[in-house]
Amino acid sequence: MKITDALKHAKNRLDSANLANKLLCYHLKTSKEWIFLNSEAQLEDEQGFFDIVSRYENGEPFEYITGVCEFLDSEFYVGKGVLIPRFETEILVQKSLEIAKKFDNPKICEIGVGSGIISISLALRLKKAKFVASDISDLALFWAKKNISKFDVDIELHHTSLLDGINGDFDILVSNPPYIKRDYKLDKWVLSEPSEALFGGKNGDEILKDIINLAKNRAKFLLCEIGYDQKQSLSLELEKAGFSYVFYKDLAGFDRGFVAKNLNKS
Repeated sequence: MKITDALKHAKNRLDSANLANKLLCYHLKTSKEWIFLNSEAQLEDEQGFFDIVSRYENGEPFEYITGVCEFLDSEFYVGKGVLIPRFETEILVQKSLEIAKKFDNPKICEIGVGSGIISISLALRLKKAKFVASDISDLALFWAKKNISKFDVDIELHHTSLLDGINGDFDILVSNPPYIKRDYKLDKWVLSEPSEALFGGKNGDEILKDIINLAKNRAKFLLCEIGYDQKQSLSLELEKAGFSYVFYKDLAGFDRGFVAKNLNKS
C-alpha cells in the first residue's frame, strides 16, 4: 500500500487527517515533510502502522503510544500510569515563576509531581531554588525520576500523600491536583489515564481544599490548577484559611487556577 493510501484509510478511521499524519510520523520515525514528499512510496510495515491506529481507536492516548509529550518547548517522557501534561498547566508554571522572583533562593514544594513537568520546568529556570515533590503513585514517581534524570535537575522526591512525612515550610507550594467530579463523563482516552490523578472526589474540589488547609501552616504562596466551576467554593476556603488570592483563566476563558498569598506568613 502506498503512503498516501494508508493515510486516507487512517484518516477515515480516526476522522482526523492531522492525527493520521502524526501516527504515521511516529511509525516511520520521520517528519510530515518527508511523508508529503514521499507520499507515492510504498509504506514499510503496513500492519505495524494499522496496529498503532487500532491502539488509538481502542482508547490508548497518543502520548502513551509515542511515550513523549511536549511541554514548554521540552519533550518529557510519559506512559501508562501517569497524567498526560496539558497546555493549560504551562500557565501554572509561568505564574509560579513570577512568584519565585520575589525570593533569592526559593524553597518550592509540589504536591502530586506526576511526570515531573512542573517541578522540572521550574528547576530549569530557577537555578538557585530548592525543590521537594511528592506523589502517592509509584508509577508517577517512575516517570518523574526518568524525566529528572533526562534534564539533570535536583528534585527531592517523596512517595507519600500530600505532605505526609515531609518536614519544613516552603516559600511556594504548587499543585495540579485531581479536581474532576467523580461522576463527570470523560472520553475513553482520558479514562486511560490514572483515575487517582483525575478525580478529586464527589465534588471534585476535596483535595484542593485539603491542600489549602495544609498550605495555611506551611507555605507563603500557594498556586493551584482548578476545575472551571470551582472558583466560588475555593474562594471561600482560601478566605477561611487566611489567604489573599487572585484567580486566572486559561486561553479558552475558563477559570483555571489561583495564586494565593498567605497573610499569616508574610
